[in-house]
Amino acid sequence: MSLTAGIDVGTSAVKVVVLQVNADGCTELAKDAERIRRRDLRDVVGEVFERALATARLDRERVDYVASTGDGDPVDFRTGHFYGMTTHARGALHLMPRCRSVLDAGALHGRVMRIDERSRVLHYAMTKKCASGSGQFLENISRYLGIGLDEVGPLSLRGEAPELVSGICAVLAETDVINMVSRGITTANILKGIHISMASRFVKLLRRVGAEYPLAITGGLARDEGFVKAIGEGLAAEGEPAAIITHAHSIHAGAYGAALWGAYRHEKLLAQRMAPSAG
Repeated sequence: MSLTAGIDVGTSAVKVVVLQVNADGCTELAKDAERIRRRDLRDVVGEVFERALATARLDRERVDYVASTGDGDPVDFRTGHFYGMTTHARGALHLMPRCRSVLDAGALHGRVMRIDERSRVLHYAMTKKCASGSGQFLENISRYLGIGLDEVGPLSLRGEAPELVSGICAVLAETDVINMVSRGITTANILKGIHISMASRFVKLLRRVGAEYPLAITGGLARDEGFVKAIGEGLAAEGEPAAIITHAHSIHAGAYGAALWGAYRHEKLLAQRMAPSAG
């Protein structure tokens, strides 16, 4: 049995999962998340980790392996670090066992992965530096429109005459939105158009990696029902209607994956220490 913690340090939030892992599977002991909001990143990491340990009723010394993913530098107490693509693949498969592709839509960038039944990444593609296909861009737009981020999805679903925005660059897209507001375009149609534009970029990436389905969506945008619907509509428009699945804890996928990989590495290291030396 291993007690492991996964800490996913993203651009806008820190996510933590604490697991008890054994040969029969794993039990979730705690999970937590906190927005960074321009605070000292190490302070946020420490606060979220301590809260999760308190929920799990564990001291730090009881945790066998602390695995970081994302930006691992602020996790100076980590045992090891795992690449974000492998942790999101592993976490997605844990939460949604039927998935064979993953769309990780985070705050700054997005990526798609085709995976096998063991979460091995077979092919992947990422959005480029421009942020117009990201959660941060959508958050900026919602702030400009004067609505909460949790209102974006439901409002988008009400859009009946969407206005598309530039898919090239976040700055140009924000200019498009300003012009739409001045022309009296409704918030619902603006948001629907943004979701369609964002989805078109991800659909191209899915086609590039030869995605197989069901498709799991992870990251913060997995909770945006307007975005999820736009992905489905975009795939259908390309002649590829596909099963899309999300999970209530999709935002924690990277942390789940890190904790699971940490348990795997801990058991390997333990086996090496217990193995009799040659000769």
